Formats: sequence, structure tokens, C-alpha cells
Amino acid sequence: MAKSIIIQAVALCFLSLLGFTYCENRFFVEGKVYCDTCRIQFVTKLSTYMKGAKVGIECRDREGGTLLYSDEAETDKSGTYRLPVDGDHEDDICEVVLKESSDPKCSEVSKDPFLKKSARISLTKNSGISSPVRLANPLGFLREKPLPECTETLRELGMTVDDILQ
Repeated sequence: MAKSIIIQAVALCFLSLLGFTYCENRFFVEGKVYCDTCRIQFVTKLSTYMKGAKVGIECRDREGGTLLYSDEAETDKSGTYRLPVDGDHEDDICEVVLKESSDPKCSEVSKDPFLKKSARISLTKNSGISSPVRLANPLGFLREKPLPECTETLRELGMTVDDILQ
């Protein structure tokens, strides 16, 4: 009887150790996708979060840009996605990218090289971040045409449409 309990205790400890090792190299990338209703590349009070939008994570080699890891996720009703990522990617450049919009009227991705199309994230334990969760900046699809209310919203922020177009 005592041998049986000791064997079970050792097996439980061994399995716990395996689970700890597995979780040690797993990250969770979380973020939101929104419809950029004013076409200004940041969230405003007029922005709406998108259910059913698709994003992907891509980790590439720093030297040649070779794709080393990728996966996809879909946003929930609050526009939030959660991507589990296995392995440490200290030597890689990892980014969350927009893949597919869930709204045909808000599905454009900016082609401007200076505007955000992706959110870069660090996926390594050697970054000083103890949590396995990595929060990515919000990413937005552009609406076909800005909402009429955008002019007033920008004014409230101390901006004008001319500020954005420059």
C-alpha cells in the first residue's frame, strides 16, 4: 500500500514537472481589432470593435526574413483575439497582422508604409516580462469613407482633418 502511494506521488510530481516545462515556453498574444471609422489609424470614440475578424501571428528570421512560425485567430464579440504561441522566439521578429475583415464596408488595410499594419511583440522569457501574456497594440481595418461625425470627434481631440492629411 505504501509503495503504491509513493509511486503515485512520484508520478504526479513528474507529470507536474512536465506540465511546468511545457507551459514555460508558451505565450499568449492578446489584442483587439477595430473598424477605423475615421480612417486616422487610432481608436476614437467612434471606432467599433470587430467580431469575426481574422488576425495572424508571423515570426520571421531577423537575417533573411524567412517565415519560421505562423498561426491565425478570430476575434470574439468584443473584438478581442488570443493566440497561443509555443516556443521562445528571442531571435525572431514577431508581429500580429490583419488577415481578414468581418465587415465588407470596413475591410481596407492601409498601404501607407508609415502607418501601422501590424503590431510587433516580444516572445521571449529574456525580456524582463514575467507573464506569459503579451498584449499587442490594437489593429484597425479602414472604413471605406469616414463617418460624418469624425470632424467633430477630431476637433474634440484638438485636431483637424488637415492635421491628419498632412
